[in-house]
Amino acid sequence: MLEISQNRITEKKYLNDIGIPTARWAAVYSAEDIDQAVGELGSKNFILKTTRFGYDGKGQTAHKASDNPKRSFNKLNSDELILEEMVNFKCEISVIIARDKNGKSAIYGPMLNVHKNHILHTSTVPARLDPKVAAKAKRTAHKLADSVELTGVLGLEMFVTRDGRILANEIAPRTHNSGHWTIDACSVSQFEQHVRTVCGLPVGDPTPHSAAVMTNLIGNDVNKIQKFYETKGACIHLYGKSKTRNGRKMGHITVLKPPKSPRK
Repeated sequence: MLEISQNRITEKKYLNDIGIPTARWAAVYSAEDIDQAVGELGSKNFILKTTRFGYDGKGQTAHKASDNPKRSFNKLNSDELILEEMVNFKCEISVIIARDKNGKSAIYGPMLNVHKNHILHTSTVPARLDPKVAAKAKRTAHKLADSVELTGVLGLEMFVTRDGRILANEIAPRTHNSGHWTIDACSVSQFEQHVRTVCGLPVGDPTPHSAAVMTNLIGNDVNKIQKFYETKGACIHLYGKSKTRNGRKMGHITVLKPPKSPRK
């Protein structure tokens, strides 16, 4: 799993080979490759990324068909890149799946994710999605987990297009930021699932006991913590980091909304 997910070209090729669609893409090793890929893909807007080590918006740059390919290639200071067609998506979602040694799985989500400056800002569950789209997202995560014979936990980030298609964006071969709400909203969190699966124990029940909205405290957001102490249902998690920097995750807040009591 690590070998697949640590290189974006390998990752995209693997997903496509097992029948999971992604944005259209091309491997890039020179400025000339960018020019050729733009012509073959026939789109106007792209994201050019390093194949390794990029996260939270790092290691990538926007590229338009009209841009100078040499300038874009040199920006990322790498001899192996991937050019991805920019997706005009309706929303971004993720699914987290835990799978034990016996092949039994437990799923969280889909979560509806909102990003700011390429960094996850909020995750909401349950996500307001067409039930068919939600079911397809779960099936996609199952397909990936079964294909790699996963023992552990992984997250799969996906785009939902405006015509209802699901495109896989990125594999996270671990517990995932969009699942931090499970600490407070589930009897068995994604972290407990990880421990269970790698220790040979069966997966636990992933069913949430509450709806939840998880908000990352990024950079100076942590200075606004006071209001959350007075927010009903707020569960506060600070990471104990001494220095605040732009783009640095300093903690997160999960606000729980217990299910409504049935009308009598």
